[in-house]
Amino acid sequence: MNTIKLKQQDTPDKGQLQINITSEVTAIPIADARISISYTGVPDSTLEQLTTDSSGQTETIDLDAPPVDYSLDPAIEEQPYSEYTLQVEAPGFEPVSIAGAEILAGVTAVQNLALRPLDEAQASESVFVIPAHTLYGEYPAKIPEDEIKPTNETGEIVLSRVVIPEYIVVHDGSPRDTTAKNYYVKYKDYIKNVASSEIYATWTPSAIRANVLAIMSFTLNRVYTEWYRNTR
Repeated sequence: MNTIKLKQQDTPDKGQLQINITSEVTAIPIADARISISYTGVPDSTLEQLTTDSSGQTETIDLDAPPVDYSLDPAIEEQPYSEYTLQVEAPGFEPVSIAGAEILAGVTAVQNLALRPLDEAQASESVFVIPAHTLYGEYPAKIPEDEIKPTNETGEIVLSRVVIPEYIVVHDGSPRDTTAKNYYVKYKDYIKNVASSEIYATWTPSAIRANVLAIMSFTLNRVYTEWYRNTR
């Protein structure tokens, strides 16, 4: 992953960050959680330290970010966001490290985090690394798929009606990889996460709305047609 140069001239603008922390088990907000913020490229140099309030929220702070034009003009090859590392600790919960939190100029990034209650027998830090944004990083091409699914498989091919699912099953690997894990993600969280990975929040509201509608349409098509149905 490309790393932004930590020079003042590269980050003349400001973006904002606000963090919400709850318990993974009870979903109750966690007060007095401590968050240390540093550049991802310099994790040992703390820039800011925050503490959550009784609602499990931090104050909204300003952080350096590259010029907003970097995310608006596709001809500009400079990284359009700054990357920060968040070190989170709370009494009675396992610590968490998030590397690569992206801050865009003029945009408030909201980081929601659910902490796992501390198990002294298996105490360890959970580490999450956010990969480069799909509009900036280099990724392999999408695996080609047939335009029309074969119908010689058991099970329902097309649902009787369009369904807005409560959860989306995310297969963490190739559709052909039966060893990859499946994760159940709430539909609205799935759409939000895909959108934040494929477009920039600095775009105009109409551009964001159009892309979110396209993501929703594609997702519901795959649900409605059972595109990734299991074979037996």
